[in-house]
This record gives sequence, structure tokens and C-alpha cells, in this order.
Amino acid sequence: MTELPDPARFAHVTDWVFDLDNTLYPHHTNLFSQIDQKMTAYVSELLTLPRDEARKLQKELYQEYGTTRSGLMQRHKIDPDDFLNKVHDIDYSWLVPDPVLGVAIKQLPGRKFIFTNGDRGHAERTARQLGILDHFDDIFDIVAAGLTPKPAQQTYDRFLELHEIIGRNAVMFEDLARNLIVPKALGMLTVLIVPKNFEPTFSEIWERDPAFDDAVDFVTDDLASFLNTLIREPEA
Repeated sequence: MTELPDPARFAHVTDWVFDLDNTLYPHHTNLFSQIDQKMTAYVSELLTLPRDEARKLQKELYQEYGTTRSGLMQRHKIDPDDFLNKVHDIDYSWLVPDPVLGVAIKQLPGRKFIFTNGDRGHAERTARQLGILDHFDDIFDIVAAGLTPKPAQQTYDRFLELHEIIGRNAVMFEDLARNLIVPKALGMLTVLIVPKNFEPTFSEIWERDPAFDDAVDFVTDDLASFLNTLIREPEA
């Protein structure tokens, strides 16, 4: 269902900004399910809750605070470093190297960034396993964001200021439409990454963000093909 873009729409772009989880690797890889389970276990152990109650609370915190970590910090004063280390202790071999995506990112004209609500270590391990780490200029993680996750306005402002990015010269790729609202308002082009053969019943409705469709300029289920359309030489 890749919506092939008009390359002319991207001709002005000098900064390419990519979310990490379920954006730079396909949703069906299911890597984030490991992190999700680790977070449930963390909540269960922290508050001595049965797993089902811990998972319910985890999702409530995610909805209210943007991330489970942020909610636990607000309500229970946890150590964020301890949380990030434990929930990112996962098996990265689930990821298959993606040389096609790597070549596409490398050939994009301008700077490339990873902008994630995870930490730098997780982003580096993920990108390294995919074989694309060396193609990025920098990683802006939750620590660089002052522990305030997307979609907070101040987090985007901090990212743009740090790297001297002008919104209208940038594009952002994300798997959550609500995280594209601020970039759209800042003048950035926005691309929503969805799972292959995406169906409305694929995930929980609060993850789908149907109310935020106006923040999305393009939708694709194949990031590499989408990028290759932008760098392909025009036909004679």
C-alpha cells in the first residue's frame, strides 16, 4: 500500500528525521513486543502486581503520559536509567539486516537523524543490527530530550534547536500519527509508516490514531521503496 510520492515534493528537504521502533524496521519483526513484555514485568515487580493488572496499568500510563517510563517517573519516582536498561535488555537478532534500506538512506541528500523515545544504546544496537547505523548523523534520544517524550512540543523544539533544523526543510517518518502533529505544525513533511497489509483490526485503536490523520502527508508500508522513489533518477 505504499503511496508513491512525487519526488518534487521532497526536492527542498535537507534534513531527514526517522523514528526508530516500527519505523526503521518492519512492524511484523515484532521486536517491540520484547520491550513491551519487559515493561510489564518491570511494573509488576515494582508494584507487586499480578501480570494482568501490571499490563493494564502499563497501558494506562502510556496513554496518559506518552510513555510508560514517563508515567512511572511521575507517579512512582523511578530511576529512568534503571528502567531503560532493563526494558532494552532484549534479543536484537530478531532484526534482519536491511541493505536496501541502508543504501536508500545513504543516498538521501542532506543530514539524517534518528529521533526516538528510547535511549541511545537501544537505537544504536537496533540500527547496527539493521546495518544502517553509519548512515545517520546523530541520534536524538529520550535523554537528549530531557526525559520528555514525543509528542511534547518542547521535545521537537529542543531537537530542532540542537541541530539547527528549519521545519520547512525537514521531513519526519513515524509509525504513530500523533507524533506527527507537531512536526506538521512546524512545517515538516510527514510520512506515516504502517504495517504490511495494514488492516483496521491490526492493533489496539489507541495505537492507530485515526483522529490524527490530518497530520499525515503520506502513508507507506514499505519505507525502502518510498525512499528509493525519492532518489531515483528521473526518466529521460
